[in-house]
Amino acid sequence: MEDIVRTLETRGFLAALTDPEMQKVFREKAVTLYAGFDPTAPSLHVGNLLIIMGLAQFQRHGHTPIVVVGGGTGLIGDPSGKTKERQLLSQDELQTNLQGIRKQLERFLAFGPSLSSPARILNNAEWLLEFKFLDFLRDVGKHFRLGEMLAKESVKLRLNSDEGMSFTEFCYQLLQAYDFLHLFDQFHCTLQVGGSDQWGNITAGIDLIRKLRGKTAYGITFPLLTTASGEKFGKTEAGTIWLESERTSPYDFYQYFIRTDDRDVIRFLNCFTFLPAEEIKGLEKSLKQKPEAREAQKRLAFEVTSIVHGEAAATKAKADSEKMFSTDRAGLDAAQLDPALTTELPRAALEEGLSLVEALVNSGLSQSKGEARRLINQGGVYVNDERVQDLNHLLGPEDLIKGTIVLRTGKKNYRVLHCKT
Repeated sequence: MEDIVRTLETRGFLAALTDPEMQKVFREKAVTLYAGFDPTAPSLHVGNLLIIMGLAQFQRHGHTPIVVVGGGTGLIGDPSGKTKERQLLSQDELQTNLQGIRKQLERFLAFGPSLSSPARILNNAEWLLEFKFLDFLRDVGKHFRLGEMLAKESVKLRLNSDEGMSFTEFCYQLLQAYDFLHLFDQFHCTLQVGGSDQWGNITAGIDLIRKLRGKTAYGITFPLLTTASGEKFGKTEAGTIWLESERTSPYDFYQYFIRTDDRDVIRFLNCFTFLPAEEIKGLEKSLKQKPEAREAQKRLAFEVTSIVHGEAAATKAKADSEKMFSTDRAGLDAAQLDPALTTELPRAALEEGLSLVEALVNSGLSQSKGEARRLINQGGVYVNDERVQDLNHLLGPEDLIKGTIVLRTGKKNYRVLHCKT
């Protein structure tokens, strides 16, 4: 069996292993592993991609992945990496979020009884909500020592913060540890994977399995990604980059990856695509010889968008990007562009004079009128590629070129206003 640990290491997935012997174990036999996702929103985001792609790599190496969507633990909220307690979700909110997340995960993992290692999606509410409080304390809680729980890094950080930590959050690690035990019993799951901030939760589950079953389980953590500029991967000035097209359009998703820094792009190609190593090496060579061509970024954007949104959406996003970044944008055909790029306007609005500030907000180029005014003041706003620094500037019919007006902020953010006749 191909060495999955070696693949994870060479492609940049590995942060830490709980046992160096697991490499030998996983090479000799297929294992069942799991990762958990909190259903805090009806969509996952690109910050979840490393874990999802890690699961996909395991499945491609013949191992069986389980995705646990935290319908039970989501009622509590994981304190790991958080500076304050999460807003608790209602059951209705959880169900809506669970449905959205299940749909997205099916784009990455192969499901079906006919497969040799079919993926599963489970909701931990199915077993956690069956527990009574006293039963849980007796059967699970007694196997944890307070000193060890207090020593967990995620707990120490919160206890030393102004926010502190509630008893509810403090018990989260018991619930996640029980998840691992339940999956070990029901599916012989012997491995949990997660971000580096999950180390304490993962080792709690390993300890519980050892104490109650006398068996060995394992854990792997993946790095918490940051960009070369020091920013958290997946965060932008405009907000989170979601995997759901209604929250982040395929075009904007594509643009996020095509803007990847030269220092990050090879690392991201290894983590977020299934391209073979030799092909990535070729793109790395192109990056060094002709960085201005941005071939590596273009391939990264297309491949990731194809995985997340489908090849047709990726092809459309690529075509729209080429149109928007061409030297001649005059008279763009709005009907051929992604709807997320266009804003329809009645001609009467232009004839009356449309405030540029309002146009920036309505098109999505600015989050607020205050931000729009700041961008104009700083010389970062363009109308049909002409810089405009007048806060009172009005758009009119004379700005139309074949029925469209192209707005731009900075060097790369475009939107098209399309005038209805």
